[in-house]
Amino acid sequence: MEFPDVDTTGWAHGTYLHRLTAPARKNLQAMSPRRRIEPGDVLIHQGALERHVILMHNGIAKVTALTSDGAESLLAIRVGGDLVGEMSALNDLPRSATVAACTPVVYSVIHRPQLHKFLECQPGAAVALAGMVADRLRWANQFRVEFTAYSAKVRVARVLVKMALAYGRRTPAGLEIGFELTQSELASLCGTAEVTVQKVLRDFRRDGSIVTGYRTVTVIDPESLRRAAELHGEL
Repeated sequence: MEFPDVDTTGWAHGTYLHRLTAPARKNLQAMSPRRRIEPGDVLIHQGALERHVILMHNGIAKVTALTSDGAESLLAIRVGGDLVGEMSALNDLPRSATVAACTPVVYSVIHRPQLHKFLECQPGAAVALAGMVADRLRWANQFRVEFTAYSAKVRVARVLVKMALAYGRRTPAGLEIGFELTQSELASLCGTAEVTVQKVLRDFRRDGSIVTGYRTVTVIDPESLRRAAELHGEL
């Protein structure tokens, strides 16, 4: 299996800007002034009563939520081109998760009246937003299925394949997942214990599928990892 090259739009596949036409993309990007935050800074706080959305122009952010026992769970990764905070803008409910920068992030704040006017004037953008939300719900549903239907090793392999495809950066060694990811965070994404993730990563290193560094994972044998993920004709 060969990993695909970067899309010609310049935006990662599946992000909101990737889904828009060039004119709509230009209009949205020019709607509000750009701001910058540093790693660890928070874009959105879980529980906040806010109605704006955040458009990420570049950088990488993590989406986390506190569980009922007070633990922090990593839910997803967002990258340049993504829109975040759309649920509260659409349903008037408090923020369901926290979004924090993993790298420097350049972003803009799109207030709800601006977003609504944009969607009214750009029907295709409204369809694209619906598609983005549907894909995120599908991913969440798929995660719940994989949590019960597959072994921890398969779940870890699937998360690594998906992240490499979506966020990988080509290096001489292979495709490096382009953001810091701790074993604890990977365990949270895979729905398994950190000690189990450590064992699985050790197995993948031993069979030559990946190499790991400080908070980095590089996929060097994608076909082997795909077999471990039991992905047959998927992705």
